[in-house]
Amino acid sequence: MIRSYQQLFVNNKKWVQERTRQTPDFFHKLAEGQQPKFLWIGCSDSRVPASEVTGTDPGDLFVHRNIANMVIHNDMSVLSVLDYAVNVLEVQHIIVCGHYGCGGVAAAMGSKQVGIIDNWLRYIKDVYRLHQRELDGIDDPGQRLDRLIELNIQEQVYRLTTTTIVQNAWNMGKPLQIHGLVYDLKTGLLNDLKLTKDQTSVIDEVYRLEPVYA
Repeated sequence: MIRSYQQLFVNNKKWVQERTRQTPDFFHKLAEGQQPKFLWIGCSDSRVPASEVTGTDPGDLFVHRNIANMVIHNDMSVLSVLDYAVNVLEVQHIIVCGHYGCGGVAAAMGSKQVGIIDNWLRYIKDVYRLHQRELDGIDDPGQRLDRLIELNIQEQVYRLTTTTIVQNAWNMGKPLQIHGLVYDLKTGLLNDLKLTKDQTSVIDEVYRLEPVYA
């Protein structure tokens, strides 16, 4: 019996064979470089593979994933990905995609210590505090969790607009849009939360930065 680790290599060979059968020069073209139009900022949850749920091919999505799809201003990982995607790859769309049933958001709603991740989840607690009146008014725990998941996506979209990377791109006239989506594990469908931001969006004055480029 093939062990689970070895099965990965078996699956890989099957995948390569099928790809080359459909498109003989697929990997040769892929090796020439990438020109993705989308940056996907998603949750690390193993049930939400970006390419699978969007039906896209290798090379279509530039992907960053972390617990609960967060955009944190002192996280050099997400900032580096964002900068490379916007300024080198020149993606046209940034997608923040969360999912219903997110364990990270659920943990942030409670008071039980989980470990070092508690420091990460505190940023989600901040989202709860910002919307506490609305959330405390929802009696059903499941509906309250779903709403916090949506509000967390909303907050990450907003945080992206406050970064120097996005604001400089807009000031230079780049056609960059930011979107917020939520994936439903029970149906497999993506839900557009209608949070799209672009260069015409109004940014709160406290976060608005003077253009560096004339």
